[in-house]
Amino acid sequence: MSAPVTAPTTAMVLAAGLGTRMRPLTDAMPKALVPVGGRTLIDRVLDELVAAGVTRAVVNVHHFADQMERHLAQRSDLQVLISDERDQLLDSGGGIQHARPLLGEDPIFVANIDSLWLAERERPLETLKRAWNPARMDILLLLVKRGNGIGFEGPNGFFMDDQGRLTHSTAPEPPTPFANVGFGILKPQVLDGSPAVGAFSVLPVWHRLQAEGRLCGAVMDAFWMHVGDPAAREAAEARLR
Repeated sequence: MSAPVTAPTTAMVLAAGLGTRMRPLTDAMPKALVPVGGRTLIDRVLDELVAAGVTRAVVNVHHFADQMERHLAQRSDLQVLISDERDQLLDSGGGIQHARPLLGEDPIFVANIDSLWLAERERPLETLKRAWNPARMDILLLLVKRGNGIGFEGPNGFFMDDQGRLTHSTAPEPPTPFANVGFGILKPQVLDGSPAVGAFSVLPVWHRLQAEGRLCGAVMDAFWMHVGDPAAREAAEARLR
């Protein structure tokens, strides 16, 4: 009998962005510290990660980095390590690559800070953990069905086969049935062929793994709220109430 799959206990939280769409709120604070329903976006994400068994989070910082560091120092329920991007924003792939010395070699959660959800039955990160199979996947993305959320904009999304393998698409037709909510599980080694330093997107890694059949998805049973701008923040607060 094979050994049970171990869920990640380390997370990479991508929180360094400028949050330009969230202005004017982000003129005075980082997007991660914008409150939604009385709690900051970063704390809502960290709360979900802690509930999923995460004990260490690596958070990248750039915009109002000092504010972020002071705020994160108040967390006592998990270890928070800072990946400093004050000198240069590194994008999704470059941000994870820059943090590799802090992340280790075991699979990690990756989380954006602008996604919230209202779970109906199972917590979405539990869905992700249950679907994770490192023998046949290198990245597992948490997905939401089109129409079951706020913020599924435009054609960008995924098709999924009956084995959970994903195909990324930006074409308007046919419409993609699933969107990535900005959370997933990733083996850090998938970045080994990427630039050692500098800014780059994780999209080429997705596409390489897609061709190898090792980019997979798990669909959450929850209502997704993408908090990308002030109007979306208001809509999310209304839902949370």
